[in-house]
Amino acid sequence: MRAHGARRAAGDILLMLRDGTITGAALEALCLTSGRRESHLHLRSSAAPPALSVIIPVHRNEQTLESVLAAVRGSDMSAARTELIVVNDVGAPELTTVAARYADVIVRLEGSTSYGPAYARNRGFELATGELVVFLDADVRVHRDTLRRFARVFLEHPEVSAFVGSYDHEPTERNVVSQYRNLLRHFIHQCHAGDIATFWAGCGAIRADAFRQAGMFDEWRFLSRQLEDAELGRRLHSLGHRIVLCPDIQATHLKRWTLRSMIVTELHDRGVPWIRLAGASHGPGLLANAPRPLGSIRASLAWSALIFTLASIIFRTSGVLAFAALSLIPSLLANVPLYMFFVRTRGVLFALATVPLDILYDLVIGVAVVLGVVLREALGDPQPDPTTEAFAEVGLKTWPPIRARVGAADQPRYAKAALSVTASPVA
Repeated sequence: MRAHGARRAAGDILLMLRDGTITGAALEALCLTSGRRESHLHLRSSAAPPALSVIIPVHRNEQTLESVLAAVRGSDMSAARTELIVVNDVGAPELTTVAARYADVIVRLEGSTSYGPAYARNRGFELATGELVVFLDADVRVHRDTLRRFARVFLEHPEVSAFVGSYDHEPTERNVVSQYRNLLRHFIHQCHAGDIATFWAGCGAIRADAFRQAGMFDEWRFLSRQLEDAELGRRLHSLGHRIVLCPDIQATHLKRWTLRSMIVTELHDRGVPWIRLAGASHGPGLLANAPRPLGSIRASLAWSALIFTLASIIFRTSGVLAFAALSLIPSLLANVPLYMFFVRTRGVLFALATVPLDILYDLVIGVAVVLGVVLREALGDPQPDPTTEAFAEVGLKTWPPIRARVGAADQPRYAKAALSVTASPVA
């Protein structure tokens, strides 16, 4: 579709009536209700809370989706003020079945490959009615008070356009790599509260008007999960919008990490794209103001230590190991606050087990920095593939191009019928 063109893009938009059933022959298998739980919103201010539209794209998260959606419905944010939109991005039909138990709106994208979270979130936003939009990943489970806290900070700080939350310190996966990765992100979030220059779509909220003004996520450039949210934050910042990280607004990360997924994520999804994106930024330093600086100095020290260690093995000179140790000492000292956090939350043995993981992380970051700089200098700013770029030149705003919804204006917001939306064939 995107890379080759000549593929029909189609999406079925399922509008569901709250407390009602989904009708239509194609949807008889669902026959489920999307009930809401009524609760009360507690705010310090006497003003009415803004309406929230929660948008969750899903592609492969079959194991976590139900828990994530149930947590949204179990929120102490008033159900009457919360709209839940799930976008099934070419995932299994079972994802739609699960979503039907909880969601107000389901967007089902059809095809052979994922359209990417940027495209999926944008399609969900086009159907959102809330003044505020909360973006969640399909493996991020909100706390009972997460949505209420988002509503409250927007109400109390009208000058802020977007707020970013934090992972909590209780990830569900218990293996060492998962605990290390999730607790590391929690620690970083807790240490970088306040104004930031990036946005985080894993658990972040934004005013609908600001999101629309910034042009939504860049679905043309980011065809897979990379830094589409950070790039959005850069545009928001350049337009004068404030983005604030609130570490007290928390959610649980349900992802299971392995060594392989950690390395691939840092190289393909974060490190290399971040270096290229930072180099293309003409505003305030994206790299310096990010919630997680890449730490190129620590990466250089880690590689120096590795080189000295290999040299001592090759030349059988034990004295060179002293230089390796000296190279690591600054990095280890810089991470003392992190290790002390690990000791407090998981104990001494866990903290010791994370030291080699931390060194590996710095080594991977070093590779990412080098590759990012080389690609940035050789290829310049990341660009869409030729087919996508060709469609962009003729003025299309979404990819794949979507035909206007015939009769959508006359359709009740929560009608007891499915509204089918098909995209124009791509030639």
